[in-house]
Amino acid sequence: MTPSDLRAAFLDDLTAVAPDLDAASIGDNDHMQDDLGLDSMDFLNLVSALHKRFGLPIPEAHYPRLATPAKAVAYLTEMLAA
Repeated sequence: MTPSDLRAAFLDDLTAVAPDLDAASIGDNDHMQDDLGLDSMDFLNLVSALHKRFGLPIPEAHYPRLATPAKAVAYLTEMLAA
């Protein structure tokens, strides 16, 4: 998958977890909790959705690497290449 494909998939999962968000208005550096208002349960649901979509284990220690769409795309790119 290209970074663009990964970003689109990430935003699909994000907006499924938080349907009040508009994918078109989410910036690459918007922080999941500080800027987009996800609470801890929303974030865990997002992690679960990403795990299901990509089949990747995402340990809690890696959660900060999903803090923004840009960081999440970089993380997913790295993990899917491994």
